[in-house]
Amino acid sequence: MYLATTGRRDAPPRPTGARRRVPGTVLVLGTVSLVTDVSSEMVTAVLPLYLVLGLGLSPLQFGLLDGLTTGATALVRLLGGAGADRGGRHKQVAGLGYALSACSRLGLLLAGGATGWIAGSLAADRLGKGVRTAPRDALITLHSPPEDLGRAFGTHRAMDTTGALLGPLAAFALLWATAETYETVFAVSFCVGALGVLVWLLFVPGRPRDPGRPREDRGTRPRIPAAPRARGGLLAAPRSPAYRRIVLCAALLGAATVGDSFLYLLLQRRLDLDATWFPFLPLGAAAVYLLLAVPAGRLADRLGRRRLLLYGHGALLLAYGLLLAPVPGAAALVGVLALLGVFYAATDGVLMALTGPFLTEGRQAGGLAVVQTAQALARLGAAVAFGALWTASGPETALVAALLALAAALGCAARLLPSGPTPEGSTA
Repeated sequence: MYLATTGRRDAPPRPTGARRRVPGTVLVLGTVSLVTDVSSEMVTAVLPLYLVLGLGLSPLQFGLLDGLTTGATALVRLLGGAGADRGGRHKQVAGLGYALSACSRLGLLLAGGATGWIAGSLAADRLGKGVRTAPRDALITLHSPPEDLGRAFGTHRAMDTTGALLGPLAAFALLWATAETYETVFAVSFCVGALGVLVWLLFVPGRPRDPGRPREDRGTRPRIPAAPRARGGLLAAPRSPAYRRIVLCAALLGAATVGDSFLYLLLQRRLDLDATWFPFLPLGAAAVYLLLAVPAGRLADRLGRRRLLLYGHGALLLAYGLLLAPVPGAAALVGVLALLGVFYAATDGVLMALTGPFLTEGRQAGGLAVVQTAQALARLGAAVAFGALWTASGPETALVAALLALAAALGCAARLLPSGPTPEGSTA
């Protein structure tokens, strides 16, 4: 097993501290994610409102649809990762995923309230995300030095979250201007998504230089040997025991993670918010995530990615508890949204950065895809189970069960997660 690198093993020492710069490729990828997230979050912000309050779906039906949007990516994540690794076609495979997600907005626009069409459109959007996520994250890994992976992923996630912050604002403005015409939101979302595809095609660099190819420096420097390439099929990466533990922990923690939409619906019920203000709920979490994503990435590089990942899920555990606690509604609103932001800042990119050093050379996209798939399938089960328990026994019972499950998963992850290397070469 080898550390994922940018392919410049013989490069001169990089500057440290404040003089370090995020690679340009990471900034371009972040720009594409920003534009794409504006498109996707415009839909995500209004979707629970549209389905539960507008079309009258039950919590169980919504849970099935929400789980579908997460779990439908399982197979394509693996195929997308394997296809991107084969021949270094990260740009082509990820670009296909961005295009599929953009086109899914047209399906929502034409659905006309038909649940089957809506489910198909949501599945197409999540399939597109599944195809693109691992190749895109592999590009971040390939173009960033191992000791700065937390910083690189934190920067990308901050730009991505900027789009998540702007998307609900745009959705609210459109609903206000068009007297709650959801079709307008879907149409504008498609146009913005198409812009993201265009930026990807024009500005994202093509195939990165093969990191395993030896090169010979000028002068008398010795030839740098190539690292052995991974062999075997799609699941060759999980041969490392540490990597397998990461996959297992991603699944355990994902199985105890309640979808954001459910938490927003719980807040809406508790505060009795008017439907017009519902799209604003994701903004608080997105704002906290935006503020903390880069600092969390730097902190993970410095103190240890494993530790920060556990702390992030601890924040989610506190959010569950706050929803159950007898505190004023305003305090619950601020606290839950802030804790959700902390959760994502400390887990989303940090999990990918923790995984990066344990990936086999040439299997970066496939290795990340396995981790993401395990998490997605677990969250599919969590969404369906939470929705069913809510329908059968009420939201409080469902939330108590989720809290207990997350506490147990955290205990297991604290024992199983491997420590990642720090820039100084120690472990944390």
